Amino acid sequence: MRFDVVCFGALNIDRLYRVNRIAREDEESYITDFKETPGGSAANTAVGLSRLGLKTGFIGKVSDDREGNLLIGDFKKEGVDTNGIAVLRGGRSGVAVGFVDRKGERALYVDPGVNDSLQFVEIDVNYAQNTKFLHLTSFVGEKPFRAQKNLIKGLPDVRISFDPGELYTRKGLPSLWPIIKRSAALFLNRNEMSILIGKGYKEGAKILLKKGASIVAVKLGKKGCYVTDSKESHMVEPYKVKVVDTTGAGDAFCAGFLYGLMKNKDLHECGRLGNLVASRCITKAGAREGLPKVSDLCELK
Repeated sequence: MRFDVVCFGALNIDRLYRVNRIAREDEESYITDFKETPGGSAANTAVGLSRLGLKTGFIGKVSDDREGNLLIGDFKKEGVDTNGIAVLRGGRSGVAVGFVDRKGERALYVDPGVNDSLQFVEIDVNYAQNTKFLHLTSFVGEKPFRAQKNLIKGLPDVRISFDPGELYTRKGLPSLWPIIKRSAALFLNRNEMSILIGKGYKEGAKILLKKGASIVAVKLGKKGCYVTDSKESHMVEPYKVKVVDTTGAGDAFCAGFLYGLMKNKDLHECGRLGNLVASRCITKAGAREGLPKVSDLCELK
């Protein structure tokens, strides 16, 4: 199978607790609801892309435990190819524990499990070569981060998209430069841009374009997004919806934006598609329940 997009990142089961408010240090709050769903940033984007009709695969690692079986089983249900996933006997699969308040804001804690044992030798390079786009997101540990950088060295003809998240942006620009310089699309939010570059998102985007990124898309939450390349820049308005849970909104944005790129949409339209898919995501609890299908995108016509 020739893929449209192969995603490469951590695989986690999301255990989401709805709370009256997110407690700060030395404070207490209480739980009002609980939900367990498959997650992981690249994994959520993979599901979003598959629902939009793209042929999607995945590179990652799980244990042969209950959580690992749930993660792989959900991919199969969603039409995401799982042949690039390494399965380890023993250990534990990744888990992300999230707390979501009444406004849909969240706090997240990650137990990476076997995600962080993934090494380059476990990756089928032919699998990764057989795609138009390779979408990279973060791991907690160094081994899989090195594996990602080693992998793209051998994929000169595959377009790279990169959503580093806060975990990777805290590594600093020199560590991320080998991936950024190959990025056909680079995704950050306002806070990640500040951490990585130390400047506002518009000035930061200019610097990242000079570092080699072809497109920089900055996710601005309630303010939509800012998208730019070497020729044009746009502030793209958000879709106004009732927010239930912001978990996975950034991953959904990446799915919509990459869908636009795969369909040869212009830069502004890619931003609109990113905003649309993200807006649908946040109307439901969890990172995937609200992800739309192609038929749901008619609003843009």
